[in-house]
Amino acid sequence: MTYDALLKEGIGRLEAAGIESAAFDAKALLEAAGGPDLTHLPLVKEEEVPDGILFMFDAYIGVRANRIPLQHILGEAWFRGLPFIVDEDVLIPRPDTETLVEAVLREAKRFPAAPSLLELCTGSGAVAVCLAKEGEFASVTASDISHEAVNIARENAAKNGVEEKILFAEGDLFRAKTKSEKSLNRRIYDIICANPPYIPTAEIDALEPEVRDHDPLLALDGGADGLDFYRRLAKESPAHLNQGGKILLEIGCEQGADVTAIFEEAGWRSCRVEKDLAGRDRVFSAERP
Repeated sequence: MTYDALLKEGIGRLEAAGIESAAFDAKALLEAAGGPDLTHLPLVKEEEVPDGILFMFDAYIGVRANRIPLQHILGEAWFRGLPFIVDEDVLIPRPDTETLVEAVLREAKRFPAAPSLLELCTGSGAVAVCLAKEGEFASVTASDISHEAVNIARENAAKNGVEEKILFAEGDLFRAKTKSEKSLNRRIYDIICANPPYIPTAEIDALEPEVRDHDPLLALDGGADGLDFYRRLAKESPAHLNQGGKILLEIGCEQGADVTAIFEEAGWRSCRVEKDLAGRDRVFSAERP
């Protein structure tokens, strides 16, 4: 079988499984199986495929057709041009979250000196790693309630050369502790950011299988209305921000008004909602009350 015929067969199997990105995924899996990359594929499309590549590609397509995320099969995801280890213990970083990263980078430049930063709900560490790599911060701290997630975030910091720039902590929001058992509860920052769980509980079953069955529920479930973590952050964060400090949070695409109301009621100032490139609510920001 030629590469061209094999790829068409793989794309067809993925399309039959309801996968919208069938062509992209099949090409990525062909390369992972030992086949040519996207640049060289047109040059060899009429060549016969070696048996080893045939076998591996067939296996990969079978796994993907079962709606296992492509990134889990490949073992990594790319975010802002950087590779990140991912598995079922962390959310796969998505392009929408780049809006949060860019908003934090802009906010950091408004401080007269390099600000201190805390990222809550770090997951894979993608946001913290990108901020540590791209921004100028006096310190970067990243925490998560999941022990497995913190370990993966540490690996990703090392993978991208910023392990010395990030302090990791494990635990529930500000009750998290570092390896030296120092609690975040005693620390104060200039900027707090997070991509917290914000999916309403009743909506989780309707998510795509890749998300519903393979992303950690802890990172998805935001409570009955999806706003549980925003209420906690509005209440708990002021004690951990310096005067003039800011909080920036990723939000669901229809949550801008609700999150704004929660923070305004708690006395936060300069509440603002920023939209992503698709024109949907994506990042909420506010200044410490």
